[in-house]
Amino acid sequence: MKKLCYVLSLFVFILASNVESVKAQENEAMGYNPDAVRPVHESYKMFKKTIWRRMDMKEKQNAPFFSRNGELSTIVIEAVKAGLLFPYTNDSVNTRMSKETFLENLKLEEEGGGLTEEEIAMGFGADSDDDFFGGGFDEEGGEEEEEIMAANEFSPRDFSIVEIKEEMYFDRMRSRMYFDMLAVTIFLPADKNPAMFEKPLASFKYKDLTALFRSMPDEAIWYNVQNTAEHKNMADAFDLRLFSSNLTKFSNPGDDRIVDIYNKTRRDGIIASQQIEYELVDFENELWEF
Repeated sequence: MKKLCYVLSLFVFILASNVESVKAQENEAMGYNPDAVRPVHESYKMFKKTIWRRMDMKEKQNAPFFSRNGELSTIVIEAVKAGLLFPYTNDSVNTRMSKETFLENLKLEEEGGGLTEEEIAMGFGADSDDDFFGGGFDEEGGEEEEEIMAANEFSPRDFSIVEIKEEMYFDRMRSRMYFDMLAVTIFLPADKNPAMFEKPLASFKYKDLTALFRSMPDEAIWYNVQNTAEHKNMADAFDLRLFSSNLTKFSNPGDDRIVDIYNKTRRDGIIASQQIEYELVDFENELWEF
């Protein structure tokens, strides 16, 4: 009887130990950002700040990300259409955007309200069964239908604005500052949007984009203008920070953008953005003096 009690006690002890071990592993796993490409435990981050950067791919330094037929926006849009990449509703990348909503965001806004009921009754439009009026596509007419759909969409080259959300942190174990990209949002510039404001297309996990770029070594190319024998993969170009960008927001209680905080003029906002960038660099340098 004593032996049986001993065995049962040992079993309960081992079970309890395993449960505690699992809980410890779960707690440790919770200390890592699941969206980070190279996760670092939160306890190692002595300093942390989330910042947002605006990247205009039409700028000269960013032109390698926007080469003809190899634009970053083209690669991303085609990947979503092919089901290789998931879009998200915002840069928190918690809520997936449906493919239908994504395709809707690509559509040009029709002027004139479309066809009237009389015109549709006469056979005009894609709903008609008469091939003369462009309706009744069969399998052989699939390519023609895709061309019409493409004609009703913005060109991928129209989406030339990228906003990067990243975490800037000082790693106490390696004693240096790191930038950890978390999300990328693609925008339609205001001059391309009839409503005259920058319209977001969708947000994407940077981790997903990195995997996509590395799976497309012949397509996702950062075009090396100086030496065409040394093109790089876009994932490597982002890691090497070969892009030009302006700081647009940093984590703050009101979730305000820099231009809203320094709202005297647009020029004041740009100057403040550059000043904050310099202060972050100075902060890293001054850490070594403590």
